[in-house]
Amino acid sequence: MNSLDFDKTREVLREVINTISKVYVGKQDVVRYAVSTLFMGGHLLIEGYPGTGKTLLAKALAKAISGEYRRVQGHPDILPSDIIGFHMYRPTGERVFVKGPIFTNVLLFDELNRAPTRTQASLLEAMQEYQVTVDGVTYPIPRPFMIIATQVPEKHAVGSYRIMETLADRFTFQLPSYYNPPEEEAEIIAKADVILTIPVEPVISLDDVKAVFDSIPKLIEVGNFIIDYIVKLVNYVRTHPSVAYGPSHRVTIDLMRLARALAVLDGREYVIPDDVKSIFVNVVAHRVKLKEEYELEGLTAESIALEALKNVPVPK
Repeated sequence: MNSLDFDKTREVLREVINTISKVYVGKQDVVRYAVSTLFMGGHLLIEGYPGTGKTLLAKALAKAISGEYRRVQGHPDILPSDIIGFHMYRPTGERVFVKGPIFTNVLLFDELNRAPTRTQASLLEAMQEYQVTVDGVTYPIPRPFMIIATQVPEKHAVGSYRIMETLADRFTFQLPSYYNPPEEEAEIIAKADVILTIPVEPVISLDDVKAVFDSIPKLIEVGNFIIDYIVKLVNYVRTHPSVAYGPSHRVTIDLMRLARALAVLDGREYVIPDDVKSIFVNVVAHRVKLKEEYELEGLTAESIALEALKNVPVPK
């Protein structure tokens, strides 16, 4: 498919959201941000408790785009080869590559922070360069490619590791996985016997995903005042006295790209400051490391990001 016009691009995004919402009860903000992250080429980190629909979200997203879905369960004994694959040698001496689950379109890595850092590091090349290297041989990852990783909150997790700073920086957006309110939980109970059997029909193709990804930068204007606002917000966090290290340049790019996707969903051909403000905390906070003395005082990266939104003037 060639480049799309604005109306078709918006229609594709909305079709995917509506299809997922047929089986994923409530949490429309979660669906909206997950779909936007996919179409801007990013990855999603979800923090929360088991049984709150994370697997269902990943499966439904993969099916809606006619993609392949794979799942990896994090645990202390998992190895890089369990994820990216390995070479097997036949008696003839022939070397055959056995692909790991990372060769998919949507990979759910459940409880990422239960995997050791060596295994976490095996995701870096795939997330950034869409390829993996095994024994000196490089293999391309299918496109589109998105990792949806979950993590148990550190203070509640037993036997967990911290997610590596370089890996956290490759996750575009972090979402909380909260419990549905009572009225939505009642709907979940009522549908419990059939919800997993409701078919999620593919509404677009993988080529459509690529066409949308290629079209959005051409369709959505990002004014210099928006770029300046993003830079000022990020640098406020970087230079805050409590911050040991702040958001990378990857963050400013992600803010711009994700804001463009949100503008499409809202029916605008241009980004406004509210697009940036709505995603700033979720794009930035998980990529910030505070100085230890400030952490002990109870300060959080989220509070610094909110402080930036409060103190940096919003362009008119």
